[in-house]
Amino acid sequence: QVQLVESGGGLVQPGGSLRLSCAASGTIFSSYAMRWYRQAPGKQRELVATITRDAGINYSDSVKGRFTISRDNAKNTVYLQMNNLQPEDTAVYYCNGWPILLPWGQGTQVTVSS
Repeated sequence: QVQLVESGGGLVQPGGSLRLSCAASGTIFSSYAMRWYRQAPGKQRELVATITRDAGINYSDSVKGRFTISRDNAKNTVYLQMNNLQPEDTAVYYCNGWPILLPWGQGTQVTVSS
């Protein structure tokens, strides 16, 4: 059974940092490109960052220069280092495979507020 478990979210002040983790089980993690998404209240899910199997990386314009995606295939885990967080980054963050979607995890809440 394929499972994605996101963690590392929390409440942080503007300008702060968080590191999100997404652990995958039940699948051959190294076979997938992986993506981080986020969904703010009342908004559609938004693509944040992509890392391919060979570590090619893309970011949305809204996070470029502040967020860093990485992966550890030995640990079946993808990470999202988020620096200089702003209130508009407040959302539930999810990871998933690409182009084949896996069952969505529960996400991890990130709240940026003073």
